[in-house]
Amino acid sequence: MKPIKNTFKQAIAEGRQQIGLWVTLPSTFTAEALATCGYDWLLFDTEHAIGDPISVFEQLQAAAPYPSHSVVRPSANDPTLIKRILDAGAQSIIVPYVQTVEEAQAAVAAVRYAPQGMRGVAGITRATRYGTIEGYTEAANDDICLIVQCETAATLDRIEAIAAVDGVDGIFIGPADLAATMGHPGNPGHPDVVIAIEDAIRRIRKAGKPAGILTLDPDFVRRCMQIGTVFTAVDVDAAILLRHARRIAEQFKALA
Repeated sequence: MKPIKNTFKQAIAEGRQQIGLWVTLPSTFTAEALATCGYDWLLFDTEHAIGDPISVFEQLQAAAPYPSHSVVRPSANDPTLIKRILDAGAQSIIVPYVQTVEEAQAAVAAVRYAPQGMRGVAGITRATRYGTIEGYTEAANDDICLIVQCETAATLDRIEAIAAVDGVDGIFIGPADLAATMGHPGNPGHPDVVIAIEDAIRRIRKAGKPAGILTLDPDFVRRCMQIGTVFTAVDVDAAILLRHARRIAEQFKALA
């Protein structure tokens, strides 16, 4: 079997807009069902959701037959966690809370085999299709997509330096944590935060890297896309479920 090319990595490098959905429910049913909905990518979260490498492994299996590309967010910039997620078959990851060049370099090392990095080698994994992908170890470094999250006020000053780190394939802005570190917890729509996000998107693109974001505000989604986000997450599975469940409950309770 030949190495599996990372079409998501290629798309964002070419500036082709990729619309995504955040997946927080650690369910194979949800993963498979959402993979049929037409999103370019699904983000399986293990930072703020209760998923773990085992549940992600099963979600990756469930989503695999469908066109949506699977992206995983580990709970931390931890080489052991990242190694397990990559061995589970994820080709694209978003590493949270990367604030410095050194932390970005550590993330790069975690996703790359030696001599470029420190990812441990294992031959019989889902990533290697259980040893059937020819030359997996030699080709894997080129097909892994590493995105780092810019989500603190301190990181804003280091965007250009982080973007220049070899092996960083994109920078994702986290509005909620950014708002909190700017003194506006719970208010990512604060004018100061919005200005900072828009400026960050422009600077990421000027630095030559794809920019991404997650926001549930449809007007701000459009604004971010206009400014230059290339991989744009537009909603969260749990938020969709709760939003519509509450609306239906309100409609029918009004009739009671």
